[in-house]
Amino acid sequence: MTALSVCVLTYNSSRLIKSVLTPLLAITDDLVVLDSGSTDETLALCRELGITPHYAAYETHGRQMNIALGYARHPWVLCVDSDEILDPMTLAWLTQFKAAPAPDPHTAYRLSRYWFVMGKPVRTLYPVSSPDFPVRLFHRGVVQFNDRPVDDAAEGFARSRTIPGAVRHDTFYSLHEVFNKANSYTTRLVKYKPITPSLWRGIASAIGAFFKWYLFSGAWREGKIGVVTGSYAVIYSFLKYLKAWYAHQPEAAPRHRAPHGREERQHAGKRQLH
Repeated sequence: MTALSVCVLTYNSSRLIKSVLTPLLAITDDLVVLDSGSTDETLALCRELGITPHYAAYETHGRQMNIALGYARHPWVLCVDSDEILDPMTLAWLTQFKAAPAPDPHTAYRLSRYWFVMGKPVRTLYPVSSPDFPVRLFHRGVVQFNDRPVDDAAEGFARSRTIPGAVRHDTFYSLHEVFNKANSYTTRLVKYKPITPSLWRGIASAIGAFFKWYLFSGAWREGKIGVVTGSYAVIYSFLKYLKAWYAHQPEAAPRHRAPHGREERQHAGKRQLH
């Protein structure tokens, strides 16, 4: 038998939190919820399920996951975000995993994760294709998350295997969230990672993103959802350079204008000289 802890990160996650947590309660021996300051019904919904969330101020996803790992009681941990819903095949595999002897701690396991935007399946969402296969099940004495400001990943394992199934990654439920996430992700990226402060590079990157993530990826076949994901790639690609450029511009010195009466006297003196 292999005891299993599950770590879930939340922030204003009431939209899906019951759909995420309910199946996990059936397969976990220890459920850790780490919240970063929800103001909606997330905390109340967790308590309805018998879960008392922990709190940590958010900096980066990787740091938040590592804090959650510190609360886990068992060596083997499954890490899940609050917009990832495990399917029956994945849950059945995890049940078998728990029933078997503990595997080699240097082996990690990847979820098969399929992306949905505004309720529709998508081929790509910058900078990943769907499905993607993030490492999410591992021995926490061997594996930790890196500290990338965005698109962090688990590191430290020697080999990995993919869990069969189709985890639903139900991200971006509205246009407002699309633009809000593009803004927050690029702000975090510029804060924690050096970005070349160049508007021209931003323009070139945005044009390249349009071709790669809308035309060449086939997103144009997905109708208006493809337009949304293509727009996200273009906006993200430009914003990170714009924000880096803006942060590196010197503050303009304030211009002091002479008082109105003084200006009139100066102009009068010039007329007399002529």
